[in-house]
Amino acid sequence: MFKTLKNDLPASVVVFFVALPLCLGIALASGAPLFAGIIAGIVGGIVVGALSGSKIGVSGPAAGLAAIVLTAIGTLGGYQNFLVAVVIGGAIQIIFGLLKAGIIGYYFPSSVIKGMLTGIGIIIILKQIPHFFGYDPDPEGDFAFFQVDGENTFSEIFNAINNISLGATIIAITGLAILILWDKVFSKKGKFFQIIQGPLVAVVLGILYFVFTKDSETFGISAKHLVSVPIPEDAASFLAQFKFPNFSAITNPEVWITGFTIALVASLETLLCVEASDKIDPNKNVTPTNRELLAQGTGNIISGLIGGLPITQVIVRSSANIQSGGRTKLSAIIHGLLLLISVILIPTLLNMIPLSVLASILFIVGFKLAKPSLFIKMYRMGWKQSIPFFVTVFGIVFTDLLVGISLGLAVGIIVILLKSYQNSHFLHIEDNSNGKHKIKMTLAEEVTFFNKGAILKELDSLPRDTYLELDLLKTRYLDNDIIEILEDFSIKAKERGIDIKLISKRGVVENPTSYIEFFNERPKSDLSLS
Repeated sequence: MFKTLKNDLPASVVVFFVALPLCLGIALASGAPLFAGIIAGIVGGIVVGALSGSKIGVSGPAAGLAAIVLTAIGTLGGYQNFLVAVVIGGAIQIIFGLLKAGIIGYYFPSSVIKGMLTGIGIIIILKQIPHFFGYDPDPEGDFAFFQVDGENTFSEIFNAINNISLGATIIAITGLAILILWDKVFSKKGKFFQIIQGPLVAVVLGILYFVFTKDSETFGISAKHLVSVPIPEDAASFLAQFKFPNFSAITNPEVWITGFTIALVASLETLLCVEASDKIDPNKNVTPTNRELLAQGTGNIISGLIGGLPITQVIVRSSANIQSGGRTKLSAIIHGLLLLISVILIPTLLNMIPLSVLASILFIVGFKLAKPSLFIKMYRMGWKQSIPFFVTVFGIVFTDLLVGISLGLAVGIIVILLKSYQNSHFLHIEDNSNGKHKIKMTLAEEVTFFNKGAILKELDSLPRDTYLELDLLKTRYLDNDIIEILEDFSIKAKERGIDIKLISKRGVVENPTSYIEFFNERPKSDLSLS
């Protein structure tokens, strides 16, 4: 793992700068103590990073859980009661892992995963525009269309345009220029520019700009446009930021319902992010999903026990890690250590970082996730791939992550049903001699109840006096519903002068008296023909 330290260390620094404002912003959006977001980031980096089988995934507090957390803190009677639900959620995730529930992640269509990545990229860019211009009423990490400040994604952008902070905008544009030049020009000039990452240079420049312009009314950056890490006065006040669960609330049924909700949503988000991060991983590593659930569950138990927010694997941090050259889990672990060390040793320095500079870093992350060329590529792949993709993208932008993915998945299932409808059989008209239409229908390898409509339509459309050759030689699985269709059609066939020749591995028969009897008289179960 340490062989790739030269790659993982610079990547961990970039992930740290991406994670820091998101940890704080998600905590603020969740109605939780700001330090709770930092705790979740530290545990997600160090604990989950160490236990996970993912080489490039990074975990931390999740924006998708912010609304659940905000509601639960109020209904459960306080944050410490809510922490009990976080611990319960972690335990349930471990049970999910032991039950091998991680396989669920493999059942999301590729087009939906690509739509998820693209949608998140777009939403990152849109949500960072106000921060880029120094207009920050909505906290970092609020990725839902309808925001906690009462605005929506687009109304917030219009408000930002009318409330531009000159100083924040200047350093944001400068930082963005540095990032682009570093990526396109400087990184190719030597090893120094590969080890020292552009985001670190942009952040250092941002701090220097703040220091030298803080007394200027025109070019200065006000405190509300800076990172805001809690600054403890001494060791005792630092330790006082850790909260502990009130386990007397464990008898409250609402706590258990919240715990199960956290486990379900966090597991689903994690599995989706695992699938997405593996897809953009240049080394094409495959993450063991059941182990990931065990790692996430352990992380949530620990986070809940010491006052942190719920944790999931997060695609924003994971993609930043991949884009910055992270190779192993060491980058995730170091990013967690950097969060821990920085909030202990240099919280005052952290609070000099302009949010607009961090917005410029996230701009690059978002753009690389949502490149315009991908839209063209998905469109050219045809409607079966492009429709679920675009539905997922628009769903994420105009609702939130889980709703957008659910919409894309629903459309993907409809596409699968349509494809199944179309691929149930093949028709081949061989000849029309002697006044008889001779038609050959070859059934697919697997024919299920999804195919009922297509087969019924073709059988009903057969003209009178047809000789139908029904070929099942390649069919390994034939659903009982299809057998019943054939059984019912045999009556209509006699009335319309249709003769049927049935060809299968069980034999060849002309006009069978009973299809159910032919297939071993098992009308109440699905039949295998292999």
